[in-house]
Amino acid sequence: MPASGRCAHERTRPRRYPEHGFLAKPAIKQGRLEDWRKDIKAFAEHEHVLCKISGMVTEADWKSWQRSDFTPFLDTVVETFGVQRLMFGSDWPVCLLAGAYEEVLGIVEDYFSAFSQEEQALVLGENANRFYKLNP
Repeated sequence: MPASGRCAHERTRPRRYPEHGFLAKPAIKQGRLEDWRKDIKAFAEHEHVLCKISGMVTEADWKSWQRSDFTPFLDTVVETFGVQRLMFGSDWPVCLLAGAYEEVLGIVEDYFSAFSQEEQALVLGENANRFYKLNP
């Protein structure tokens, strides 16, 4: 098991999410998916771990990324975590290096447009509300 998966396994806190210092971001610009996919899949068995979809555009080619560049990476996190364990994060203001907030949100909204309204609501807000205990 990769170190990130061992860390998730050893945590005593009931809820965790892979964050920038906890799990390396994928090499989207280079198109390197397989090693990252293998590592991220190590989290599948850890039901207390959520994944925040964030920081994608700054890992792609800042000047020429296309929405389709992110599809295999989004496919992987959906396969690994399901919509019940995913939450959107814009990575604002850092995302502004490679795209406007609306573009970043649009990537995720377009990808999840084929999902049900309930599933979209989970990813785009409800899971974060539950994770961060924002709703009393």
